[in-house]
Amino acid sequence: MKTRQSVGKFQSVTLFLLGLLSLAGGHAQAANEAKNVIFFLGDGMGPVTVTAARIYKGEKQLARDPGALSSSERAELTMQSLRNAARIKTFSNDAQTTDSAPSMAAYMTGVKANNEVISMSADTQAYAASGEQYIAGEDSTCQPDNGQRAKTLLELSKAAGRSVGAVSTTRVGHATPAATYAHICNRNGYNTIAEQSVPGNPNYNTWLGDGVDVLMGGGQRNYLPKSINPSSKRSDNQNLVSAMQSAGYTYINSGSQLRGLDTGSVNKLLGLFAQSEMAYELDRVNQNLDQPSLAEMAEKALEVLSRNDKGFFLMVEGGRIDHALHGSNAKRALEDTLALDEAIKSVLAFMQAKDPGLKNTLIVVTADHDHSIAFNGYGKIGNPILGKVYDYQNGELAKAADGKPYTTLVFGNGGRPNASASSQTNVEDGNAPWVAPARGAEREDLTDVDTTQDNFLQEVGINLGAPGAETHAGGDVMLYADGAGSQIFKGTLDNTNVFFKVKEAAGL
Repeated sequence: MKTRQSVGKFQSVTLFLLGLLSLAGGHAQAANEAKNVIFFLGDGMGPVTVTAARIYKGEKQLARDPGALSSSERAELTMQSLRNAARIKTFSNDAQTTDSAPSMAAYMTGVKANNEVISMSADTQAYAASGEQYIAGEDSTCQPDNGQRAKTLLELSKAAGRSVGAVSTTRVGHATPAATYAHICNRNGYNTIAEQSVPGNPNYNTWLGDGVDVLMGGGQRNYLPKSINPSSKRSDNQNLVSAMQSAGYTYINSGSQLRGLDTGSVNKLLGLFAQSEMAYELDRVNQNLDQPSLAEMAEKALEVLSRNDKGFFLMVEGGRIDHALHGSNAKRALEDTLALDEAIKSVLAFMQAKDPGLKNTLIVVTADHDHSIAFNGYGKIGNPILGKVYDYQNGELAKAADGKPYTTLVFGNGGRPNASASSQTNVEDGNAPWVAPARGAEREDLTDVDTTQDNFLQEVGINLGAPGAETHAGGDVMLYADGAGSQIFKGTLDNTNVFFKVKEAAGL
C-alpha cells in the first residue's frame, strides 16, 4: 500500500513539475521575441459582424467567380487565418458596456479606466460633479489633479528606440488612435489631443520623445485654424500642421499624394485626409473620393517604420465599422470590416517579405467592444446576409408571428428617421434618403423592400432616437494573433491582460 501511495505521489509531483516547466518554457519562448508589433483594431467589430462580413465576402467572391466557393458561408477572412485566438472581456471600470476610450486604453496601458477616459489612471473622471463633461467646445478642461497618465505600448516602444505609428479611418484624435499617444480625462477634447501630438506645443506629450513617426487618418479641423480652414473646430489660431512640418514632418492630405509619396526620404509622416472622419469604404469607392484605403495607409506607414533596425509599433484601426453599426447600417459596417481585413492581408504580405515567417513580428487583431447587432435564423445556405430570411427547409420567405418577413441581420436597439430633416437623409451619400422600417406598434412589411441597398437601415428592437443612436453591447469579442510571441494569446482574457501579453512578447 505504501509503495503504491509513494508511486502515486511521485507521479503527481512529476506531472506537476512538468506542468511548471511547460508554463515556464512557454513564457520564456514568448518574451522578447517581437521587435515589431502591429496591432489591428476593428472598432465595434463583434463576433456577429465578423461572421456576417465573412459571408458577405463569400457573396462577393461568388459574384465575381460563380465556381469559387460551394457557398458564401465557406469564405475565409484573413484575420481568421491567424493561428492563435482568444476571447476578450470588454467591460470598463464603471460600466458593463464600455465605450471605445477605456477599452482601447485597456489594450494600450493595462489599466481599466472609466468610460470616456483615454489612457489615464482608474480614478480619472470624465465628468465633473455637476455632470458636465470636462470640455469646452473641443478643448479639454481636465484638472491637473484628475488622475495620472498611464504609459502606452506606443510610448514604451518609443522609449526602447523603436519607430511608432497610428493610422485610422477616423480622426487621428478619435478614441482609438488617441489612446496610443495621448492622455486625457475626456475623449471629446479633440483640440487638446491634437496638441499632444505636436512636438514643441505647450501641451505636447513628452513621453513621445521626438514624436509619433507616422500619424494618418482624418481630423484636419482640429489641426488647422479657421483663418485657413473654415470648418475648423479650433478655438485659437494655432496651425498645428505647420508646427509639425517645422518639426520635420512630411504632410499630405489626399490619397493621390500618399500613393505618389516616395517614403525613402520621409522620416516623419502626417496624413490628414478629411475634416473629421474619413469616408466609409463603400462611399470612398462609389464616389471615387481622393482618400486612401486603410490598406494603403498601413503599407505606407510600414515603409517608413520598418526602416528602423530596432523595430516598430504600429496601430491600424478600421474605425468606421463602429459608426455604421451605430447607424444600424449593416452594409457599410460589413464593407469597412472587409477593408480592415484587406489591410491585414496587405500588411501580412509586406511583413512576410521583410520578416519571413514573422520571426520578429507580432500581429494582433481584435475589437474594443461589440454592438447590439444580431444574426437571425433559420436561413438556407447561401441566403444573402443583407437580405431577408429564406427558410432552410422549404426555401420560402420566412415570416414572423405577424405574418411579415424579416432580415437576417437586425439590431437590439437603434435610431429611426423622424420629423427632423437631418435624420431622414445620409449626408455622406449626397443626402440620399435612408430606407428604414419604422419602429411602431406594428412592423412594416418588407416583402417588396430591397434590404441590400446601400442606405437600408436594419430593423431595431428598441427605438433610441435618430439614426446613429444604437449602442455598444457588452459581449466578449475575439482576438486573433500570429507571429513572434503569439502563442501566449489563448483562452478568455480581460482586455487589460492583452497589454501585458503584448508587452511581454515585445520585451518592453
